[in-house]
Amino acid sequence: MPIPSMRELRIVAGNANPDLARSICRELDTELGALEVGRFSDGEIQVTINESIRGLDVFVVQSTCPPVNENLMELLIMVDALRRASARQINLVIPYYGYARQDKKVAPREPISARLVANLIEAAGADRVLSMDLHSPAIQGFFNFPVDHLTAQNLFIEVIEKEILAQKGLSHDEIVIVSPDVNGVARASRVSSKLNCDLAIVAKQRPKPNVSEVLEVIGEVKGRVAILVDDMIDTAGSVVGAADALGERGVEEVYVFATHGLFSGPAITRLSDHSLITEVHVTDTIPLSEEKQIPKIIQHSTASLFAEAIRRCFEHQSISSLFR
Repeated sequence: MPIPSMRELRIVAGNANPDLARSICRELDTELGALEVGRFSDGEIQVTINESIRGLDVFVVQSTCPPVNENLMELLIMVDALRRASARQINLVIPYYGYARQDKKVAPREPISARLVANLIEAAGADRVLSMDLHSPAIQGFFNFPVDHLTAQNLFIEVIEKEILAQKGLSHDEIVIVSPDVNGVARASRVSSKLNCDLAIVAKQRPKPNVSEVLEVIGEVKGRVAILVDDMIDTAGSVVGAADALGERGVEEVYVFATHGLFSGPAITRLSDHSLITEVHVTDTIPLSEEKQIPKIIQHSTASLFAEAIRRCFEHQSISSLFR
């Protein structure tokens, strides 16, 4: 689906998602822009633009995934370089928005880091952000310019229908969509509604960051295949805790669908060793290093979705209609 007047648009990338950026360019039948992100000998970030981008609409593909602070600084310096090079509009494609979990104060004297990151991006000179499955939709309100919030839900629904229901011969009554916490109920509810199947909720509490304790499972799950739907997997503590609770209540098998696969700390070991979890489906918003590419983890491309969003943004068409 090539874009008319591609000379007026340029896609560039930092070091966080170069493969995704190249895949997006292939979808749009264009080449990645001549921008290089390197390091000075002392570790400072150096951005070099090797072509004129004066008057162009530039889309910068860069997740703020681990190493979070390195990738965030790359993003900010790229925006500054593009602004000083007279780009007409600077659009940030941030597939994974780091610091998103720090979107509110839950204890005294805590920062709201997600808002701080938004302020930094705005101060650098960006004009628009495209992101996917923000941890909290309220983060859109932290920006004083447009934020296009994409979702991987339709992609996951297609995978569930084709690779779980059809291939395994399961009916919609034999599966249950599960939210691993109360905060994700709206997300899981949309998936269960589109699939016309039941919804269950794992109620839990977090005594401290990256630690969760299951309190109860709400909904009928006994004898069913559970499909856990979440926005991200970090240490996999929530996923494994939810799977344990579901197993105790008679669930036969668990499939996990999460947009962002961070897989930090003991996550890979936890998922590999858990007998009830059959597959873990994530997207390529965060690259998977070689040690994280285990058979249980299946990664799905978001390139066509981001490419279509970029095309519609460039041509001033509706993006929300993509998800109706």
